[in-house]
This record gives sequence, structure tokens and C-alpha cells, in this order.
Amino acid sequence: MKRRHRRPRRGEGSRGPAPSSPFPFAPPFPARPPQPRAAAGAGPRAGPAPAPPAGPPARLTAPVSPPSFSLTPSAMAAAAAEQQQFYLLLGNLLSPDNVVRKQAEETYENIPGQSKITFLLQAIRNTTAAEEARQMAAVLLRRLLSSAFDEVYPTLPSDVQTAIKSELLMIIQMETQSSMRKKICDIAAELARNLIDEDGNNQWPEGLKFLFDSVSSQNMGLREAALHIFWNFPGIFGNQQQHYLDVIKRMLVQCMQDQEHPSIRTLSARATAAFILANEHNVALFKHFADLLPGFLQAVNDSCYQNDDSVLKSLVEIADTVPKYLRPHLEATLQLSLKLCGDTSLNNMQRQLALEVIVTLSETAAAMLRKHTNIVAQTIPQMLAMMVDLEEDEDWANADELEDDDFDSNAVAGESALDRMACGLGGKLVLPMIKEHIMQMLQNPDWKYRHAGLMALSAIGEGCHQQMEGILNEIVNFVLLFLQDPHPRVRYAACNAVGQMATDFAPGFQKKFHEKVIAALLQTMEDQGNQRVQAHAAAALINFTEDCPKSLLIPYLDNLVKHLHSIMVLKLQELIQKGTKLVLEQVVTSIASVADTAEEKFVPYYDLFMPSLKHIVENAVQKELRLLRGKTIECISLIGLAVGKEKFMQDASDVMQLLLKTQTDFSDMEDDDPQISYMISAWARMCKILGKEFQQYLPVVMGPLMKTASIKPEVALLDTQDMENMSDDDGWEFVNLGDQQSFGIKTAGLEEKSTACQMLVCYAKELKEGFVEYTEQVVKLMVPLLKFYFHDGVRVAAAESMPLLLECARVRGPEYLTQMWHFMCDALIKAIGTEPDSDVLSEIMHSFAKCIEVMGDGCLNNEHFEELGGILKAKLEEHFKNQELRQVKRQDEDYDEQVEESLQDECPHRPWPDRQWGLCIFDDVIEHCSPASFKYAEYFLRPMLQYVCDNSPEVRQAAAYGLGVMAQYGGDNYRPFCTEALPLLVRVIQSADSKTKENVNATENCISAVGKIMKFKPDCVNVEEVLPHWLSWLPLHEDKEEAVQTFSYLCDLIESNHPIVLGPNNTNLPKIFSIIAEGEMHEAIKHEDPCAKRLANVVRQVQTSGGLWTECIAQLSPEQQAAIQELLNSA
Repeated sequence: MKRRHRRPRRGEGSRGPAPSSPFPFAPPFPARPPQPRAAAGAGPRAGPAPAPPAGPPARLTAPVSPPSFSLTPSAMAAAAAEQQQFYLLLGNLLSPDNVVRKQAEETYENIPGQSKITFLLQAIRNTTAAEEARQMAAVLLRRLLSSAFDEVYPTLPSDVQTAIKSELLMIIQMETQSSMRKKICDIAAELARNLIDEDGNNQWPEGLKFLFDSVSSQNMGLREAALHIFWNFPGIFGNQQQHYLDVIKRMLVQCMQDQEHPSIRTLSARATAAFILANEHNVALFKHFADLLPGFLQAVNDSCYQNDDSVLKSLVEIADTVPKYLRPHLEATLQLSLKLCGDTSLNNMQRQLALEVIVTLSETAAAMLRKHTNIVAQTIPQMLAMMVDLEEDEDWANADELEDDDFDSNAVAGESALDRMACGLGGKLVLPMIKEHIMQMLQNPDWKYRHAGLMALSAIGEGCHQQMEGILNEIVNFVLLFLQDPHPRVRYAACNAVGQMATDFAPGFQKKFHEKVIAALLQTMEDQGNQRVQAHAAAALINFTEDCPKSLLIPYLDNLVKHLHSIMVLKLQELIQKGTKLVLEQVVTSIASVADTAEEKFVPYYDLFMPSLKHIVENAVQKELRLLRGKTIECISLIGLAVGKEKFMQDASDVMQLLLKTQTDFSDMEDDDPQISYMISAWARMCKILGKEFQQYLPVVMGPLMKTASIKPEVALLDTQDMENMSDDDGWEFVNLGDQQSFGIKTAGLEEKSTACQMLVCYAKELKEGFVEYTEQVVKLMVPLLKFYFHDGVRVAAAESMPLLLECARVRGPEYLTQMWHFMCDALIKAIGTEPDSDVLSEIMHSFAKCIEVMGDGCLNNEHFEELGGILKAKLEEHFKNQELRQVKRQDEDYDEQVEESLQDECPHRPWPDRQWGLCIFDDVIEHCSPASFKYAEYFLRPMLQYVCDNSPEVRQAAAYGLGVMAQYGGDNYRPFCTEALPLLVRVIQSADSKTKENVNATENCISAVGKIMKFKPDCVNVEEVLPHWLSWLPLHEDKEEAVQTFSYLCDLIESNHPIVLGPNNTNLPKIFSIIAEGEMHEAIKHEDPCAKRLANVVRQVQTSGGLWTECIAQLSPEQQAAIQELLNSA
């Protein structure tokens, strides 16, 4: 429902593709040893491609000597001829003819690096050469320095290095063409970047002198050049930066005040931003440069009205990375952004960027922004006004293809901004400000306002969750009215709002509104004249059923199925007659979602749907029906999983044949075919349904699955220049690496790769030893994927697979198993040390622990323990450092109650995992070091008693367990504390919600601890008074270890004929039988455990006494009686 817009991160600029490489890496000529390669193909070709020169592609056959400064006439003639050949080569590198270009790329690749520099510099210097060739040469030289500096430059003789440096500065001064001068400045900046040594010394002092001379020159071109170099590499001063700080500041201020030359003002503003961003952790520098902000903001304003949004983009970057720099002039920054956003004379992109400044600050500096409520209050109507910017479209209602959202449109940008601002600033501030606006919009006669109001309601649900929950009833009733709106696009927006609320407020939304929402959506799905509305109502129903508790859905099954079936039949006919498929695609997924939630309750409806679904898979083979076919395959496999093997077997063979046929056509599928990911998931579901019988299909399935799991994404390292030359094209995302560099990755195929890896995990889990043939190839694929940082899901699947693959490999014997463990062990430990995401890290740790359980003692050597110890110590230190950072945030001048709320969400005053860990450590100290543990009692005894009543059940459990082992293993010193603990334990056990799902484990540990105090320290408590209560709390069945402890103590008491336990004339025996039966039903004790035999013996003793046995059994339910019989048969 909600369009999840990823905000462009710093440095992303336009999201474009890494350009098709002019120079893919080609193998060197066999005759010549391989040369260090420049990644010449990392970016786009510069300039328009000229027509290829006539004749064969140029070939430079001999290595060319480096610059030589005293050449004979014949040598000069040879050099000139070679240079001429190089011009031909540059022309061919720009050729639109792929064959010509490819040959030229190979030739270029094989020129030695030193010679490349000579040729490229000569081409740049030659002002009579073609403009495109000079620009191409400049781009190539910059890339050569960027990607192969260490291989090429240090090998040059020092006089050549000096010549290159002075040559570059000379060319900048001589160049008259502005865009060419910029490209040469980029080369100078790249060289300067590489000439700062490890200690921060600038090895090119002449470059700095040139910078200072040029910035105060009367020649505007030179001033532009100096600013351009500084913007490109703001770290150019190296370790002298602090010394030159006032000079840098004066330079920037002077240029920003240049009233005659707007381009100088713009460049100095961009250079200022680059400098601030390059020093993002230097708070003192922010203060020193704060008085440049007014001039910077003026430059933002002026440049926008000259149709240049580069300074505005710099402001967005500052808001994202160093928002604190803006604090002294925050009001002015916000007012300017608001003014630009509201100015309809600017283009949409500029207005959206201005809004982006405010929205980014709501995410990166929420507390700072919350102090400017007047700005927030003015920004909200701006966003809503953007959302009203919709176009009339007569064909909208029955379009059969869903176009991708137009991310440049104001409506989509406004909605995304509203979503992010609500999440950033919180509903306490945003909801009261927006509520009245939305109500007015919903009453507007113009459909665009009603549409925008409903979309706004969808957008704020996540951020205003807490505040909207209280008024959800009136919101839902109001929104449902708009499902009857006269305009189809308003009805569509109402479906959107319902679907989004079903997700944001689940499962409470489903519990409260199931009746009215299901009825309203089914009615809207009948809107025959408007496919888009029908399809979106079906999509909202999917959201609703996905999070709907099964028990709530069952009463509606008949009605739901009837509607879905009749629409499916109707839409199938329309597909055949008119070729329309949009609604059918969504209805098929709705059926799948209902089956998935209803599970076995869907069995009666199975035969109603399966024939039609199989028919779609068989016949929907045209390219435009690929998505429908994929969704239908998903639907069939989900229904199969829901109804179970017995019911599904009647069609399993047909379905498998259909899947196999699709699979054999797999090789013909295009990479972006939507069926691929649906197929991969369907196979895994079939594996779950068929179990071991699925093994026979593995040879067919595994090939394509391994191919998809092995997808290698396209990546590119680009600098700011490449980024600026990029054309917009979705499918590439960029991450700023600082230093004017960005890392680009093509995201196509990443989700499919992740799905494929998850399916391999599924096969290993389901088929166990049946998967052994594939363990070797899968483990070789998965181990390197622990470092696949492009996608979290891939790393999680890789980690999950490890213990499962070991289980699968067991049948091959210990030697094979050990080899496999050695292959994965080091990689797992390293992954624990380097994993950046905490959720993924916990999965990797969990998998590592399971691997150790599989492998048993001795699977780790001393080096492993040392490495692990170091990593875990670092993780703990990081954990406590984060707590200190939270304390620092509390000291911040922008600290407010919402900051405290978010800190509490992260971790309360002392986070419960810390308290739990601390208690667990001391639990072990008491258990394994008693009674010597008492000398540390001052550290843990008081907290342990206090934490028995903690709010967190995990902490209560750890404290209660500790009190139990204290009674069991602690010496006499602990006696008074056992007495003190008893009433605290009883209070927890007797609290009203002690047996709820989240509390039951802690409660059972308290019950067990009371039993241990009575058993091991009976003189500390009044056993006769406590025992009847303790019996009434039995049995335990969640915590299996403590269940064994309590049943053992119960056996002790029964076997010693304890009068209170047995009761007068054995009247308590029926109650004891009931406790034993309940324990058996919950599998609290394994039959092989000695305690199970003792319990069975208690039952057998009563069995011999005729009447008493009958009396005991008569008071048990049939299930309890069966459980007693099971115990007697098994133990």
C-alpha cells in the first residue's frame, strides 16, 4: 500500500546506472607481460560520440617511451606519429560501433601506464585536437590516477613526476574553454588527493601555491579553477589544515561576496559545503565557519533562480550528514526551504529538493526541528498541496498495466515526505497539525483533494501510530464511506488507506473492524467498470488477511470464497475475451492469502479453485501474462501447504509436471522474468508438502536455483564527475564513500538471490540426509556469502544454512563432516567480528552456536577461542559505549521528552538484557562455585532479590533461577536470604497475569525456586504451610529443565509418604494424578528420563489398590486418562 520511498542518501544525486563500460577489462596481448590496469570503464563516455574515423581501428603496436626532453628529429617524428595514432584510438573509443569500440578498448588496455600518461597529457595540451578527443583524454587520465595511481605514478622517474605536476598547472592556466578547464582541475584534484602521504603531508606544495595565487587572481577562470579543485578535494591542505584555517575561511568568504560573478558565488558555496562535510566530526570547525551560513543560504537562493540546483543539493547533504552545522541559522535555513518549496515558478525538482531539506532534518535532527513548530505547521500544507498535484487521466480506471510510480511527480514526493516527517517528528507533534487539514480535504468537492486527504491518512499511520490508535474507530468509519465515492480514484485511495491501516495497526485493526472492513472490500471488488479500483480492493484484502488471526477469518470463509470465486471466474472470461488481467492477478493473490491464513479450514474449498488455477498455469504462456502465471504458481503452492499433503496429493503430480515444464523453459527466461522468484519459492513449498518424496526432483530444481543464488551484482566505483554525467535510470543505487566517491550497485536480481538462498536453507532443513549430494556445492556458495554486504537477507540465509548443512553431511561420516566444519568455522568467526547489522549478527551467532552443538566437544582450538574472546569482548565494550552515547544525548541542548522516548525505546535506564546477562553470570557463579561464591554476594544478592519483581520477564526468570540454585548449592551463609526470597517469589507466582505467554517461563522458575528452598533449605521456611500452595501451582510444562526438578521433588515427597502431599486417607491422589497427566500431555518430561520412571511407579503402586485407582482415574478427563496410559506404556 504505502510506497516505501528510499530517500537518496548523501552523494547519490540522480539514481542512474553505472554506465555501460567503454573499457571492459580485456585480456592483455599474450606477447606482453600483464600491465597494471586502469579501471577505465568505470564511468560514462564524455561528450557526444563522433562518427568513427574511416579505416581500420587504430592499433598502437609498440610500447611507447615516457616523455623525453631531448629527442632527435627522427625520434620526434616517430613520437608524433604515435601520438597521431593515439588520437585515432581516442576517436574509436568514442565510436558508436561496438566492434570498433571493443577493439579500441583492448588496445588502450594494453598501453603501459606510463605511456598512457604521456599520450593523454599531450592530447589534453593540444588545443587544435577535436574537443571530444581532448575531453575523453581528460576523463581517462583522471580515472587512471583514481584507480591505478599506486601502480603507475611511483614508478615514473622523479623528473617526469615533476614535469607532470607543472604541466597540469600550466594547462589549467592556458585553457580557455570552461568545461575542459573543469576536467583538467579534476585531474589536478585527483593527483593532489594521491599526493597526501600517510602522515597528512602534502607532497605537492606548488599545487597549494597555485591554489592561493589563483583564488585571488583577477582572472575569473583561474578563480573558478581554484574553487573547483578545492570543492573536489577539500582535504588538500592535509595536516596543515588547522594552520591555514583562517586563510581558507577568508578565501571562501571573499569568493562568496563576489557580486559581479554569480558562478564564483555558486562554486564557493559548494566548496564550503564540501569542506564542512569533509570535516563532519569537527564541531569546533562548525562554530568557526558558522558565519559563512548566511552567505551560503543566499547562494542557495540565487542559484535556484538561475536554474542551478547544485548548491541546494549541497544543503540537503549538510542536513543529512552535519545538521548541527545549521543550528545557529536554523530558522533562516527552514524559512528559505519553505519559500523555495512553495514557489511554483521553480521546477518540480527544485521544489522537492527544498522540501527534502526540511524532511531530512526531521529525520537527522528531529529534536532541533521540533523547537520550530511554526515551520512544521507551514510545511504540512505544502506537502498536502503537492499531493493534490494530480493529472486527469481518462484511461486511468481501466488501465491493465500498473505503471511504476512517477517518483518525480509532486504527488508521490509529497506523500513520501509526509510519511518520513511523521516518522521523524512523531505523531504527538504531527497529528494535531494535520488532522484539520485532512478533514477539510476530505470534504472538498474536487476529487483531487479527497484523493490527497486519503493518501495522507495512509502516509502518516506509521509515524502517528500511537496517537491514531485512540481515534481509529472514527477514522475507519469515515474512510469506509469513501469506498462509495463517486470518483474512482478516490475509491482507489480509500482502498489504499484501508490496506495501509490493516498493516500499520495489525492485528488490533483486524480484531476491531473485521466485520465492516471485509464486507466493504468485497463490495468494492464488485466495481466492474473500474479495474484499477477492483484490483486495489483485492490488494487491501490481501493486507487485511495476511495479519488476520485465523479464528477471526473462519466465520467469513464461506462469503469470502464465494466472492473471490465468482470474480475469478468472471475475470478469467475477460482474460480470454479481452486479454485484461490486472484484477485477476490480485484476486489470485487474495485467494492465496486467505488459504494461507485459513490453513486446513480451506480444505472444503480446494476443489472449487484448483482446476481453474491449473488451467491458468497451463495456458497463460504469453510474455504479458508472466506475472499472472507466477502469482498463480504461488497461489497453488500456498493452497497446497494450507490444506496439507493428503488433500493436495490428488493434484501433486499434475502440479509438479507443470512446474517441471516451466523449469525446463527456465533457461529461455529473461533475467527479469517475474516467474523466476515465484517458481523458486513454489519449489520450496512443494518440498515442505511432499517431504522426502521431493528428493527425486532435486536434479531438476537445483541447477536454476544455484544459478540464481550465485547472481553477482553489477557494481561500480564512481566519483562525483561520473555521478554528474549519469543518466537517470532506476535499478542503480549509490552510497557515498566520502572523498567525492560513490559506490554504485545494480539492485536487479538481489531479491531473487536472497530468495534462492532462503530456499536452499529450506531444502537442507526439510530433506536432511536426502540433501547430502548437494552439501559441498552449497557450502562453497554460502560461506563467501557471509560477507555479501549488499543484502542482509543473503547473509542471514548463509548463516542459517551452516548448521543445517552439517546435519545433512552427517551421513557421510566424521571425516567429511570435520572437513566441512573446517571450511566454514573461520569464516563464521570472522563474520561475527565484522557483521555491521545487529539483527544479522544475532543470526550468525545463533548459527555458530548450533554448529558447535552439532560438532560437539573439541571442534574449536585455542586460536579460535582467543579470536572469539577478543571479538566478544569488543562487542560487550561497544554495547556499554552505546549506553554512554545515550547519556551524552541526554546532555544535548536539543534534548526533549520525545528524545527520551526514543532513547527508552532503544534501551531503558539499564537495559533488561544487561540485567539479565549480569544475573546469568552470577547464577553460574553460585551454581558452580558454591559455597565459595558468597564472598562476591555483596555484588549480586541485593539486585537478585530486587529483580525477582522486575518488569521484564527475562530478568525475573534469571533472578528466580539464581535464588533456586542459591538454595540448592549455596552454603549456610545463604540461609537468611532464602527466607527473605520466599514472599517475593510467591508474589510473582500469584500475580494475575503470571501464566500469560510472555510471563510463564519466569513464573515457572519462581515455582521451581520455591520447591528448591523447601527441598534443600527446609529449616528456612514453614514447609507445611507452603506445600499445599506449591502443589496447586503444578505442573510446570514450559521450562522443561525446571519441570524435571519439580517432578523429582514431588516424587521424593510421595515416596516418603509425606502426609500433606498425600492428604488424609490419600485424598490428594486424584490431584496428583491430574498433575502427572498434565505433565505427560505437555511432554514436560522425556520418557527416558529417570524421573518419568519414578512417576510411572507411583501410578503403578496406586493401580494395585483397586478402589483407589478407580477413584483417581474417574476424576480425570479422557485426554488425561490417555496420557496416564501413555506414561505407563512408555516409562
